[in-house]
Amino acid sequence: MRSRAGCHRGVRLAAVLALSLFAAACGRLVPEPGTVSTRPPPPTSVPSAPAVKTARELSLRQGPSIAELSIRQSDAAAALLSFHESCPRLVTRTDASGLTRPSDWKPACDAFATWPYGQAEDFFDTYFETIQVGDGRAFATGYFEPEIAGSRTHAPGYDTPVYGMPADLVRARPGDAPPLANGRMPIGRYDETGRFVPYYDRAEIENGALAGKGAEIAWVRDPVEFFFLQVQGSGRLRLPDGGVMRIGYAGQNGQAYTGIGAVMRQRGLVGEGPGKYPGSMQGIVRYIRENPAEGRALMRENRSWVFFRELKGDGPLGSLNVPVRAESSVAADPNFVPLGAPVWLDLDRTEANGLWIAQDTGGAIKGANRFDTFWGAGEDARRIAGGMSGRGRALILVPKGTLTRLGAR
Repeated sequence: MRSRAGCHRGVRLAAVLALSLFAAACGRLVPEPGTVSTRPPPPTSVPSAPAVKTARELSLRQGPSIAELSIRQSDAAAALLSFHESCPRLVTRTDASGLTRPSDWKPACDAFATWPYGQAEDFFDTYFETIQVGDGRAFATGYFEPEIAGSRTHAPGYDTPVYGMPADLVRARPGDAPPLANGRMPIGRYDETGRFVPYYDRAEIENGALAGKGAEIAWVRDPVEFFFLQVQGSGRLRLPDGGVMRIGYAGQNGQAYTGIGAVMRQRGLVGEGPGKYPGSMQGIVRYIRENPAEGRALMRENRSWVFFRELKGDGPLGSLNVPVRAESSVAADPNFVPLGAPVWLDLDRTEANGLWIAQDTGGAIKGANRFDTFWGAGEDARRIAGGMSGRGRALILVPKGTLTRLGAR
């Protein structure tokens, strides 16, 4: 079971396996009205969607009883609080996986109000049963909430702007540009002649394309740290007065995402020996620091730029529009896991073993039994999430009676 000692309750992008997964991301290019997203949109390098589209199309098997999982009290207690925060959405939203109905969750959600906190493990045993989706073979990565030095105003040493959504970032009107593969119109801007064009890319924005337009919401000290905060999609700015400003994903410029870890591998920069760097987030940062000019050019290979908004409350928001919690929240594919459902992970990375609540999504988190574990903020979170790559098995906890209704074996 994972330890919660000293964990910071704190995301959606995955602090990733740097070579292939500087990508786990969620959200829309321009969020729909009434939606909240804290992580960037899917990168273009994400593989095409699997042929199987939902959990209902896979074999469903009854898993072991909750009691057999031997859930630790501390693990269950933290998961129970996160489950409770998800309940308002669980009982109202349609489950894209097809496994559950909103009414299925109501008994457990209603029971929380009077359930003894010290008996959290019994709560899950009373109201849930486990189901294995497909072969149950799981793969999990990790993400975290970066914290970097920042300022609300442009002060000496804080020269990298953090932009909110610019007013000229819009979707094309029908007929002004070809539609995307999903049928929606692309986003970009209308130039001085009224012609729809792609929005400014990373290099253009860094060179001042948005300067003086009033879109700045903060400034940061280190452009390299800010680059990786953009990859994560949300984070914390540590202010000069000791305060903290939390920022989250508001939108994206519509340009293609490129994982710079993959670019380094293609260029032979990853590995062992002279001129080589470890295949981790820390290794990529080291390369950029040791090679400033080449590092800046490498970051500009990722033309995508993330815009932010200030977040209020005690934690970054996941795709359910509820706070994601360190070592309790996990991102999953909503077509295979009901968002808000508890998930049991039994992996070869023991720190990630235990009970999680599916409260987020990610552009690279696709398919059955694919998860992205959230580790909060701070150096420990950065280290664990950046190196997380766990394999094992997964079980989904669903309300009792679900297995019979679905005809699971």
